[in-house]
Amino acid sequence: MASNILMISDTQTKPGQEWPHLSKLSAFIIRRRPDVIVHIGDHRDMPSLSTYDKGTKKAEGKTVYQDIAAGNAAMDVLLHDLKCLQAKQRRNKEKLYKPRLVFCIGNHEERIMRHVNANPELHGFLDYSKLNLKGWEVYDYLEVARIEGILFSHYFANPGTGKPIGGTIQNRLNKIKESFAQGHQQTFQFDKCHTLNRTLLGVVAGAFYIHDEGYMGPQGNRQHWRGVTMFNQAQNGDAALEEIRLDDLMT
Repeated sequence: MASNILMISDTQTKPGQEWPHLSKLSAFIIRRRPDVIVHIGDHRDMPSLSTYDKGTKKAEGKTVYQDIAAGNAAMDVLLHDLKCLQAKQRRNKEKLYKPRLVFCIGNHEERIMRHVNANPELHGFLDYSKLNLKGWEVYDYLEVARIEGILFSHYFANPGTGKPIGGTIQNRLNKIKESFAQGHQQTFQFDKCHTLNRTLLGVVAGAFYIHDEGYMGPQGNRQHWRGVTMFNQAQNGDAALEEIRLDDLMT
């Protein structure tokens, strides 16, 4: 039987933020009730562990504790309406709406384990267990979740180099050779490839946040896509894709 799948793009939460868009998405989830919710990763930005900022003024005052706490608080906002609905359904002995929750670790979360590997004295004290992921099926960094014939991962790596497969969506489809969906890049790309036996789809959608990123500059922040995607009636690697832009969700 076909499933409706909501894919949440990179949320990149940080300390000191508010997340009204996550509250709007929380209400959207209850309104649309997807069968599966996939967070494609980078829920936490983890700026305290950025190697790009290390030793610079931008790194001052940032802590791992604050980064993790912010991401956990943001996750509470995202799941607030779902948990409220489930509590009401339990009280009323109604059928429970319980979507399958899938979380793909992104490269920003993976900063935690890279930091532990570089500082082995932290082993056992700092790991993914500190992240608020209760109830989610967690796929480690670059592991692949196959759902209704579609591969979901934070991004897909070139086997020869380990670097992300880039270029056009057609190039990615040719290299991955299966239906896929990923985040990681602040862009939206979508296409389908039809063969005699099946239809392949490819989706790149990597930004769902309201803040601006300093490294992108004023023009880059203005131009890049932000939103989430619905894979309606997903089955056998095909789906009717629905693009839900951040601006539309916020109205």
